[in-house]
Amino acid sequence: MNKPAEFLRREREALIGYVRRRIDDTAEQDAEDIVQDVILGLFDRADPAIPVQNLAAYIYQALRNRIVDVFRKRRDTSDLSDSDVAAPAADDPLRTTETKEMMDGVFRAMEDLTPGDRDIIVATEFEGRAFKDLADEWGVPLGTLLARKSRALEKIRHQLTGRFEPL
Repeated sequence: MNKPAEFLRREREALIGYVRRRIDDTAEQDAEDIVQDVILGLFDRADPAIPVQNLAAYIYQALRNRIVDVFRKRRDTSDLSDSDVAAPAADDPLRTTETKEMMDGVFRAMEDLTPGDRDIIVATEFEGRAFKDLADEWGVPLGTLLARKSRALEKIRHQLTGRFEPL
């Protein structure tokens, strides 16, 4: 029997418990889905011919990353209503003007981005899409998409503030 299959068979319940402890309100099925996604990722790596040196560490790190993704999806502005974010108080003309100017500046800065940088900002920030889904759909490595977004946000920040501020 190969090592990954043996490890996964032996540690399956512990992995599910690990996920469940970190995401309080997750259902049993959700925890199993997360573990299954990570296991699939193990076998779907870029170069499966190269063995993973420390399988347990690799899987637990992948689970931590996946849990972070779950929290990011939930954070989507669930605390704020659309009116809190999109429209300033009607009785505050200064705030209304500042908000409009800021949004105009953001959209102008986005026009100056390369198509790849602009696409990643639109997909993740405006459409709420996950990096992993985009990487699969676009056939681009996940790290490349993360770098594009970081670079794009830095360019926008530079345009808006007039100075370069590394993340």
